Amino acid sequence: MIERIRLFVNSKGFQYGVLALIVAAGALVGLETSPSLTAKYDHIFDALNTIIVWAFVVEAGLKMAQYGSKFYKYFLDPWNVADFIITVICVLPLDIGFATVLRLARVIRALRLVTTIPRLQLIADSMIKSIPSMFYVGILLFLTFYIYGVMGVHLFGANDPVHFRDLPNAMLSLFRVVTLEEWTAIMDIQMLGSNVYPGFENITDIPTKPEARPYVAPLYFISFVFLGTMIMLNLFIGIIVGSMSEAQDESVKRHLKDMKDAGQERSYDDEFMAMDETLEGLKKQIHTMRLRLENKAEAEQADEASR
Repeated sequence: MIERIRLFVNSKGFQYGVLALIVAAGALVGLETSPSLTAKYDHIFDALNTIIVWAFVVEAGLKMAQYGSKFYKYFLDPWNVADFIITVICVLPLDIGFATVLRLARVIRALRLVTTIPRLQLIADSMIKSIPSMFYVGILLFLTFYIYGVMGVHLFGANDPVHFRDLPNAMLSLFRVVTLEEWTAIMDIQMLGSNVYPGFENITDIPTKPEARPYVAPLYFISFVFLGTMIMLNLFIGIIVGSMSEAQDESVKRHLKDMKDAGQERSYDDEFMAMDETLEGLKKQIHTMRLRLENKAEAEQADEASR
């Protein structure tokens, strides 16, 4: 009986059925945002939600049952733990006062799409693995914002108090610059002076001392864009690509270990799958290195041009 449950749970039909159930749950949550549909079909939506929730409960029960008396092995997989927590939240007996919380819990069910599709699991694993390295890159990025923010207040605070009045305001403006959202407009204000740039003549509640900096402003903003956007962004991309390669290797190792525990031999298809994933990781690393070299060459050319 346990063997039959194991074969059923690991079958493609069961996996596709769970995937279809998750997609249906996500679509149902979207339909519930329409007031007209909710008013007309609220009882149908509630019935469908009840069916979906208990279907998830049955799924979790079957996945535990495939291990027999060692059902706790179900919780050794972090993705199973995530599925179980989401299911428990949806099953909690919440009264009408917690209707909003219940609806928000239903939205969380859409996250099960990540826990079901292996490729999405791989991406999520790589994102989680990259968090420590991204934390240090984030510190470096914050220091860049801090240094340029202090410089911006001293250089442009009197000319442009709208964007560089104080340090928090300057860092917020630099965040706009690093997203490349009309950053040239902020640079032009400092290059031409606030008395020349159109739009500042209507600002009377903030005192300004117009001062054009035609040479300092381009050097300040262009160097910040290169550091904050080009270099930092490539660092983040490199970290994520490296973490994805590690996650792929661990995924292959887990797959081989599961096959070994099940007493199965490694097939040629598994060999080709492992080689294909390794090649994909190498291709992404090569592409990242090429981007870094191109950005480095562009930065060097910009430095030579500014000199």
